[in-house]
Amino acid sequence: MVRKNVLLKDISERTGFTINTVSRALKNKPDISDATIKLIKETAEEMGYIGNSIAGALRSGMTKTIAVILGDISNPHFSILVKEIERTARTDNYTTIILNTDENDELEREAINSALSKKVDGIILCPTQKSKENIFYLMSTSIPFILIGRYFKDIETDYVVCDDTKGGYLATKYLINKGHVRILFLNGPKYISSAAERHEGYKKALSESGVEYDNALVREISITSGSNKRIIKKVITDEVKFTAIFAFSDMIAWETAHALNEFGYKIPGDIDIVGFDNIQSKLMFPPKLTSIKTNISTMSKRAVAVLLMKINKKDTGLKNEVIDVEVEIRN
Repeated sequence: MVRKNVLLKDISERTGFTINTVSRALKNKPDISDATIKLIKETAEEMGYIGNSIAGALRSGMTKTIAVILGDISNPHFSILVKEIERTARTDNYTTIILNTDENDELEREAINSALSKKVDGIILCPTQKSKENIFYLMSTSIPFILIGRYFKDIETDYVVCDDTKGGYLATKYLINKGHVRILFLNGPKYISSAAERHEGYKKALSESGVEYDNALVREISITSGSNKRIIKKVITDEVKFTAIFAFSDMIAWETAHALNEFGYKIPGDIDIVGFDNIQSKLMFPPKLTSIKTNISTMSKRAVAVLLMKINKKDTGLKNEVIDVEVEIRN
């Protein structure tokens, strides 16, 4: 048996309202009362009505979709970010499309083209930053977009980031105040804006405390999962002396702790570790990691809000927002 498509006129006949009222209620138009909207939506759901988004897009030129392009969706930080973006976008009746780049600029270009082919209304992008070509390409398309988590100092784009310099400073200062002077910094590639700025914060805290900067204690690592055991092994075989670690992200901090355990170190106990992102504000599991607290919810909400203003042409001015950070002390 072929299921009949439920039409607006079917809902109209069932509820007694005109087709126009039914249509406006399903779109949450302000001239329709809340009670009427509730009744019509409940009836529509009961009857199995599915709105024709394609027809709506053809009429308005809008698909009510945004693409979210991120570096590593397996990283809990990005997973939390996606959930907050999706939740915020949904309140404005937008659907999100998630695309992963694996921190690869070629995959990033493919993700941008995939989003464009789906006629999304806008894009939220955490750029790989290996080159600027993808950003220039995105700018040439004239599609509204905003960067999140990272930005280019020499390219004028909208962005929402956290205060990475302050975060690097606070993490390092926290460890110094605990008596550490040999602090291993496992940082991301220097071409990533957040990595560069956290490095500046690290150096500032050392200098302010009279601790000599040692280049051997700064190791550049891949920020995707799986590379830390090799790095830690190299540090140990090089006989680099350290008593604490500042990790670029919580994911890297946990992987590092796991690797150190395999090499006979007790965590906590032998080595103090501080991460970045405060993932455990959303995910409750051990070990309890001290981390730099970034307000992921605020970043997500602001990114969506700015993007929708651009999509709806309500504000064409440049939006550069830096969200404050603080230390979340745990074990």
